[in-house]
Amino acid sequence: MTRKKLPLGIESFAEIRTEGFYYVDKTSMIRELLEKWSKVNLFTRPRRFGKSLNMSMLQSFFEIGCDRGLFDGLAIAKETALCEQYMGKFPVISISLKSVEGPDYDTSRALLCSVIGNEAMRFQFLLDDSQLTVREKAQYKQLIQVDAGGKESFRMPDSVLIESLKTLSVLLEKHYGKKVVVLVDEYDVPLAKANERGYYDEMVLLLRNMLQQVLKTNDSLYFAVLTGCLRIAKESVFTGLNNLKVLSITTVRFDEYFGFTDQEVQNLLAYYGLEDKYETIKNWYDGYRFGNADVYCPWDAIRYCDELTDDRAAEPKDYWTNTSSNDIVRHFLQAMGSRLAKSEMEALIAGETVEKEIHEDLTYNRLYDSADNLWSVLFMTGYLTYRGKPQGKRYQLAIPNREIRNIFTEQIMELFREGVAKDGEQLNAFCNALKIGDAAEVERLLTEYLHRTISIRDTFVRKPTKENFYHGILLGILGYKDGWYVRSNQESGMGYSDIVIRIEQEEIAIIVEVKYAENKQFDAACRNALKQIQQNEYVEQLQEEEFSTILQYGIACYKKQCRVMVRK
Repeated sequence: MTRKKLPLGIESFAEIRTEGFYYVDKTSMIRELLEKWSKVNLFTRPRRFGKSLNMSMLQSFFEIGCDRGLFDGLAIAKETALCEQYMGKFPVISISLKSVEGPDYDTSRALLCSVIGNEAMRFQFLLDDSQLTVREKAQYKQLIQVDAGGKESFRMPDSVLIESLKTLSVLLEKHYGKKVVVLVDEYDVPLAKANERGYYDEMVLLLRNMLQQVLKTNDSLYFAVLTGCLRIAKESVFTGLNNLKVLSITTVRFDEYFGFTDQEVQNLLAYYGLEDKYETIKNWYDGYRFGNADVYCPWDAIRYCDELTDDRAAEPKDYWTNTSSNDIVRHFLQAMGSRLAKSEMEALIAGETVEKEIHEDLTYNRLYDSADNLWSVLFMTGYLTYRGKPQGKRYQLAIPNREIRNIFTEQIMELFREGVAKDGEQLNAFCNALKIGDAAEVERLLTEYLHRTISIRDTFVRKPTKENFYHGILLGILGYKDGWYVRSNQESGMGYSDIVIRIEQEEIAIIVEVKYAENKQFDAACRNALKQIQQNEYVEQLQEEEFSTILQYGIACYKKQCRVMVRK
């Protein structure tokens, strides 16, 4: 059987439906939008949860001249009366602001003009419309005097840009005799980038004026849908917009339409014959809660399934890491100055929950003002989710799954390594103690290092993962020692040694085996590590290389404690 292709990174509904791609049916969202009516709808979801694909679906359904066959066999096609009344009955203005992220205000403004101009170019038939006056055609011409790169966009004055979407909707209503559907995808990307690059005030003023014109004082608007990552406080962008319905990750309405439900993932795996991978994909990519729905990240589920179709032994990956800088996690970890915040981070990594008050109406220029704001941002951007029922604004926050936990631990390790690099004195003291076989001093200094970072508790993390964490800490220390050749998990003898260090000029070799000390059984774990070195003959290759001194270390760790034994 020829199976459908997996839609990797495809955000066009029409392309998915016409080019033989697998599609998870979210078209019931259309019925709910029409039945549970709001003039302006704002959906806020983390990145990679299908916002852009849903917006493409809405355009494909409502737009005059749509291909009705795109919806054959989908849930919305069963709503025959609704389809007859609404499908293909409206002019649609659809823009995405995800590319409006220039290094300065002028560049971003030019990119915004280009986005507006390119959308306006779809309606060049307006120039031949006898119903439009000379003045109205002149207004339209002002919108399309841009090229694809936005180089000519400065020809569009502020007054024209601010009115652009409203002007286009008025002209389209006059042409078709039908009010207009407006779709604005990723509306807050320009604000996020402006905040990072120092022109936030100018950009927020521009977007506020433009969105007010098209969404608030526009008789040609039928209804509008906007998507974004964060809900921005009304006073920053949506001032006076009383017809706005915010549908955030805590809203029950529409909760299952962004992300894959458990049943949808099971169906996906069954279609590709991957049912045996269910537990793996659930542990790695499930765990998000939107409203009352538990959902998977669709980007991750599709990416992993695609790799599995080529290699059934493929390991899951941190796909999110490749789609964002994860700066918010770094900001959060750097802001953890208090002991309480650090212990809360340890609890989250252990799979526990932390109760926090969440504020969903922040502004981008205030995201990093306080630790409380950072908790809210982590929640709204998908790095944290919630468990149980909220009590007012207080939520029991948790890390959703293994992928996100890995992102946190990787950022923790990166900050730890940066700290090690800055403290050359302690680094040299640790390495010198390791080189001369001073187990007590190695133990003392390693304990100091462990107290600088997050500990791994017992409740959530499996033993091999805990050992990998401490393994990573040692590599983070040793990686900065000049003249030391450090290898990790190198094949030698009958197995793989954790860490092997060669100090060629001094003919010294060091083997390190790291164990996690279950129930604080430090001595037993150290002896087990030394026994493993001996049984697996890790020393043989080093003896063949004629190192005069070979030190064998067994290191046992538990939370922020360690024990070190050495065999010389």
